[in-house]
Amino acid sequence: MRDIQWADLILVMEDKHKSKLKAEFRQAMDHKPLHVLDISDDFQYMDEELVELLKDIATPIIEQYL
Repeated sequence: MRDIQWADLILVMEDKHKSKLKAEFRQAMDHKPLHVLDISDDFQYMDEELVELLKDIATPIIEQYL
């Protein structure tokens, strides 16, 4: 919950992650920009391909909020 309250922007990989956050933290999610990156959550932790995908897809979104 603290992470959501602290965040200026929330990025998730899949729609199911968005749904879960909105269901569990409805009030905290109000007025928080939330973007689904459409990256399948099938990768191992710190997989190099995942890291590159996250950089490529998330960077332009993050830059909009700087």
